[in-house]
Amino acid sequence: MNAPTPPHVRAPDKNFEGLADFPFAPHYLDIGGLRMHYLDEGPRDGRVALLLHGMPTWSYLYRTIIPVLADAGYRCVAPDHIGFGRSDKVTDAGWYDIARHTANLTELITTLDLGDITLFVQDWGGPIGLAQAATMPDRFARLVIMNTWLHHTGFTYTPAIRNWIAQNQPGGLLREHIPGTFNWGTVMAVGTRRTEPQQAILPALQGDPAIFGPDAEAVRAAYDAPFAGLGEQGVIGARQFPLCIPVLDHPRGNGDLQAAHFQAINASDLPVHFIWGLRDDVFPGEWGRTWHALIPHSTWDGLDDAAQFLQDTHGPQVAQLVLDRSR
Repeated sequence: MNAPTPPHVRAPDKNFEGLADFPFAPHYLDIGGLRMHYLDEGPRDGRVALLLHGMPTWSYLYRTIIPVLADAGYRCVAPDHIGFGRSDKVTDAGWYDIARHTANLTELITTLDLGDITLFVQDWGGPIGLAQAATMPDRFARLVIMNTWLHHTGFTYTPAIRNWIAQNQPGGLLREHIPGTFNWGTVMAVGTRRTEPQQAILPALQGDPAIFGPDAEAVRAAYDAPFAGLGEQGVIGARQFPLCIPVLDHPRGNGDLQAAHFQAINASDLPVHFIWGLRDDVFPGEWGRTWHALIPHSTWDGLDDAAQFLQDTHGPQVAQLVLDRSR
C-alpha cells in the first residue's frame, strides 16, 4: 500500500509571474502525491546540466547560467527541492531530512532518465547532488563544485555555519522574524550583497521600511515568491535545512553517508571543477582549496569578488568557466 501523501501547501502560480530574468516554463514530477518542480531548458538531446540549489534559494538561482549553457547545447534541468521554489511544501517538520531530499532527486534523475550529466552543486546541493554521483557514477560526465561541503571526520564547521544554525533555532533572529518582520528574500538581498543589513534587516526590526534599490528589490521579490502568503506552514522545509547540518552528528543530516560519499567523490575519475566564491565565510576559500587538493586531477577557479551565492551574482562567468574547462 502506498504511503499517504503528507500534508502540504502550494504557492499559487501568480506568485511567480513577472519575476526578473526568469522566462522559463515550469515542469512537474509527482513524488508520492507531492509536486516537485523543475526547469527543463535547452535541446532535449543535449548534454545535461543538472543545476542544484541549497537554502533558502530555488531554481531562480540559475537564471543567468541557463541561457549560456543552453546556447552551448546543454539541456538544463534545475529542480526545486520539496519545500522550496514552485515545489510543494510539506507542513510536517519531521518529514524533512537529507536522505529524503536525496531520494527525491534520485527519482527525478531516473524518471527523466538523465545521463551524460554535468552536475552543478552549491550549499545543500552538494550533499544531495554528490550523493547521486557517488551512487550512480555512470550517469555523470563531470562535477562542478561550488561553495559546499560533505561531512567527514575533521571537517571544520565555521563560526558562520554555527551562527546560521543558532539563528534558525527557537529564539534565533531568523526563527523569530521569518515569516513576519521579513522573509527569505530580504536575507538573500543581503546575502548577495545587493543591500546591507543596516538598510534592510535593521529597519524592519525597528518597524521601519527596508531600503532596497531596484536590483535588490527584484531579487528580494523573487526569493520571497515561493513562500509569499503561506505563513509559517510555507517555510517549514527551509527551517529544517540548518537543523540537519551534522555538526553534532545529527541523524537527519546523513553524516555517515556524507562521509562515504566524500571518499567516493575524491576517488572518482570524473572531471571535477571547483569554482569558489572567495568572499564566503560559511564555506571559505581555504576549505575549497583543501578539497581541491584532495582530487589531484581537479581544476580550481576562485572568484575574488563572489560570496556564497555565486550562481546568482556571477552566473554568466560561472557558466563560461565550465564551458572553457570542458573543451
